[in-house]
Amino acid sequence: MKVVFASTPSQEERINELIYTFYSKIFPYYFSDKEILAFERLKVLSITPEVSNTLKTSYQVIASLQTLINILEDPIHKNEYKHLFEKNVQILEEFNIFFPFDIESFTTKDNGSSKQDMFSMYTVADNQYLL
Repeated sequence: MKVVFASTPSQEERINELIYTFYSKIFPYYFSDKEILAFERLKVLSITPEVSNTLKTSYQVIASLQTLINILEDPIHKNEYKHLFEKNVQILEEFNIFFPFDIESFTTKDNGSSKQDMFSMYTVADNQYLL
């Protein structure tokens, strides 16, 4: 007999928060809104039922997503962590989480400016007004 611990609701919530971080902070920095919309249609980073089955798988997915976010939030040094990036993408793929990118997919525009300077419907507003 094997005892398996189910994931907690807070773990599932954390996974969803990390996915939201990709769509609201990481993807808009590197991709256009049209491309991000295509990612949604392709179900990039969509969670399968197997991910939230056990405590262990939930922790592995959380750790992988956090690692990828940390690497991509430092665009200057991200190439130093290419091996770590690939390892964490592989972990996500083991749990059938679709993440079809390599580290070279996350580059800035040719002129050196980032897409972060552009307006995106996916980014979180810096401030909000009550109307």
